[in-house]
Amino acid sequence: MKCPAGRMLTFLPLEEIEKMDAWEGSQLNTAKEILAFELTSLVHGEEEAVKAQAGARALFGGGSGAALENTPTTEIEASELVDGEIDVLTLLVRCGLCASKSEARRNVQQGGVSANDEKVKDISRRFTEEELKEGVLLRRGKKNYNKVTIA
Repeated sequence: MKCPAGRMLTFLPLEEIEKMDAWEGSQLNTAKEILAFELTSLVHGEEEAVKAQAGARALFGGGSGAALENTPTTEIEASELVDGEIDVLTLLVRCGLCASKSEARRNVQQGGVSANDEKVKDISRRFTEEELKEGVLLRRGKKNYNKVTIA
């Protein structure tokens, strides 16, 4: 009985849960995905569970770019740009990934920020209006992300 929550929070047959108890390695991640889907479906409905699963797959491996439509998004106004650009520290604060510019600076300096899957190494990194029109997927750490676009 490794996973009592799986038995209590899903309507999966007990035989299926028993099989998952024996899974190891990458199969264990599959079991987590199945149980997360089941719980989300139970609490929020199947449609929301499908959206959450698609967003997680897009961000954390193997998903299609189309699934990115379910990621948190922040739209900024053109008036927020300075000379047609905006810096990464301001964007991190603006979309809520960091509470302050000093926190954003520390995250960039420690290598914890990426933009469109490229590590941001310079605190003075700026994004142009053109880049923002296409959308910039900002990540802080592994699980905090936000797609930033321009209105």
